[in-house]
Amino acid sequence: MNNTQPLIKTCHIGDASIDYLHYPSDGPDMLLLHATGFLPWLWHPIARELSGSYNIVAPYFCDHRSSEPESGGLSWEMLADDLYKFCSSIKLKNPFVAGHSMGGTIITLCAAQHKISPAGMILIEPIFLPEITYTMAITVEQHPLAAKSIKRRSEWDSSEEALSYLKNRKLFSKWDDEMLDLYLKYGMVTGDGGGLTLACSPRKEASLFMGGNAKNPWPMLPEITCPVLVLEGETSDNKLFIDLKKAVSLLPKGIYHEVKNAGHLIPMEQPETVTDLIRKFCAGETIA
Repeated sequence: MNNTQPLIKTCHIGDASIDYLHYPSDGPDMLLLHATGFLPWLWHPIARELSGSYNIVAPYFCDHRSSEPESGGLSWEMLADDLYKFCSSIKLKNPFVAGHSMGGTIITLCAAQHKISPAGMILIEPIFLPEITYTMAITVEQHPLAAKSIKRRSEWDSSEEALSYLKNRKLFSKWDDEMLDLYLKYGMVTGDGGGLTLACSPRKEASLFMGGNAKNPWPMLPEITCPVLVLEGETSDNKLFIDLKKAVSLLPKGIYHEVKNAGHLIPMEQPETVTDLIRKFCAGETIA
């Protein structure tokens, strides 16, 4: 196994600071942005395998700005601006960009708002809500994702108890073993009482979900001129309210690919599949 480990760095973007992982290389630049409530370390098994060919950065978007879910949360439009400032600050040049869930939407907003065309975009289960959602004033309780996340259990007495809990939850049941280990090691911190607590708290996660309603991405999709690969999990619950095939039809160079036997959390469930798809897409190979 490739034992490459990232450098852990911080980027200052004026009124905020963003922590990130860096896998330095002389190859083309690549940016990886994680899903809501998760962390860049969950890209590690994928970044590690791609690191010899690409100069990879993976920022952490959870707590670099304060916000409250009841006040509308942390706007993804603002996060898209933060991403642009981050990329400019560390001087990424025409990078390939991949984003999972929230990350996919933020890189879409960033590209459209700032009129930039990355070398290519990989959107893994991006959160493109029904358009009517962006015209509504919605509460935390009414939001299909924030309402669940704010009630999420966030404390355990030990790593053994946390691991047992995760393995018995549908959301985590199909995760790769290394991904579970990374989530326990980096996605949780030691609490005041000595147990474990989530690094990205349920309130922070709910605030991020609420911020997803701030900007409608649908009108922007035709403006994305670079090649875009959209990945959707065959068994994803998001299919009930997100139409990714419609999104692909609006992208000038959009490609749709369904990942078999995967839910919403495709990178955590099938990191080798995602690595292979990213490698092929960035090399210009046909995705079947």
